[in-house]
Amino acid sequence: MSVRIALVADIHHGAPSLTKRGDCALDLMADFARFSKDARPDLVIDLGDRISDIARDRDLELEAEVAEAFRALEAPICHINGNHDRDHLAVEDNERILGQALGHHTIDIGGWRIVLWRADTLIRRGGNHGSFHLPEADLLWLSRTVRNADRPMLIASHVPVSGHSQVGNYYFENNPAVSTYPQADRARAMIAQARHPVVCVSGHVHWNTITPVDGTVHLTQQSLTESFTTDGEPAGAMGLIELGDTVTWRVEGRDPVNFSFRPAATRWTPPVPPFHKIAEVAARMEGETA
Repeated sequence: MSVRIALVADIHHGAPSLTKRGDCALDLMADFARFSKDARPDLVIDLGDRISDIARDRDLELEAEVAEAFRALEAPICHINGNHDRDHLAVEDNERILGQALGHHTIDIGGWRIVLWRADTLIRRGGNHGSFHLPEADLLWLSRTVRNADRPMLIASHVPVSGHSQVGNYYFENNPAVSTYPQADRARAMIAQARHPVVCVSGHVHWNTITPVDGTVHLTQQSLTESFTTDGEPAGAMGLIELGDTVTWRVEGRDPVNFSFRPAATRWTPPVPPFHKIAEVAARMEGETA
């Protein structure tokens, strides 16, 4: 039996900000409610960044307006905090507004384990730059969850850990340090401990990407209100992922994707060291330069 999950990412409700069309967010959330009703998912996952933050009082109002928009959905909803949900608000503020706990959690549905990896998404500001800080406790929870799994997993998080290129990305080509966690390589190593297939899905980077790494397929979904790929109009990205022997990920809107693959638990051959440290390659290279 396949599992159907509707996905929405980076709603960014609020005033327009750079290429984020937050002024369209609530209307698009009404469209997402209709999309979800038609799709009849087992679960809806909100991948975070529900607002474009301004200041605490206004952020509380914006989050409450998005929470109200989610009430039109009929399927169970799981929320994940993004960095903009945390700039001026605590996790507890978001929990109170959304009416659910926002710690790490797993849900078993139809032969799959849905892993809500709600790792810390607060960007610590300093000087001219900021960065995420991934607490060791978040990494250890991920490691234990992956190692103990007895079935395929979908790992959902706000921040991706694939390490994929940000070339061409409006926000992150020149700011790659805030596109992922500093410890993303450790998170990938922990995911590689899995004895069953793993699929990862995230938001944050505001574009659709597909990145296989060491046998795990990492997906990132476009923002609901982003416009840098869509000529200034909001992308209206609404996703549906179907999990079974084959995984299908479909994103509707102005920046569509339709991708299917067969998840596997096999791992790739580890990368070689620098060529000059491989004896037979180094000998050939020395011969060529002699």
